[in-house]
Amino acid sequence: MNRTINQLKLIFLGVFALGCVGVLVYTFGWQLPAQRCEAKKDWWDWRTRTCAHPVLLSDITGRTTEEVLAEKAAKAKAAADQAAKEKAAPAGAAPAKP
Repeated sequence: MNRTINQLKLIFLGVFALGCVGVLVYTFGWQLPAQRCEAKKDWWDWRTRTCAHPVLLSDITGRTTEEVLAEKAAKAKAAADQAAKEKAAPAGAAPAKP
């Protein structure tokens, strides 16, 4: 009986030790790096444990937001001017081709 209790004691201590090691590996391998990465406002990928910096599309293309907005405004103005020309043209006349 005493031998069985000693074996069970060792088994439970081994399972407990493995559980503690597992918690430490998870904490220091996944949880803490994820918190550090997200504190820097970066993206954390838990599968590969990679901290990635988000890249803006304007960084890749070289176009700034102001240029895109200016282009959209120019297109809208050109469309409004074209609509005004067509409205001002006589009803029977064919619209002028650009």
